[in-house]
Amino acid sequence: MPPAPRQPPLRPRPRRDEVTRPVLSARPMSDFLVALGLVFVIEGIVFAAFPEAAKRAVTAVLETPVPVLRTVGLASALLGLLLVWLARG
Repeated sequence: MPPAPRQPPLRPRPRRDEVTRPVLSARPMSDFLVALGLVFVIEGIVFAAFPEAAKRAVTAVLETPVPVLRTVGLASALLGLLLVWLARG
């Protein structure tokens, strides 16, 4: 029978004061401005590349009932918050 593979030694669990915390950005406003700029870039590309489809989308939004818009808006906001939370930890 071959010998069992050797297990690496277990590292002791770090003490509470040794646990590293994620570093927040030194410039939170610049992160916001970058995110806002990306929104404008993406929207601009959509309107420049597909103007007719963008017009149809705006028309569809105008014809959509308010409760549906609120539900979709809330779901989008929660999804965005989840993505930011996952990306930033």
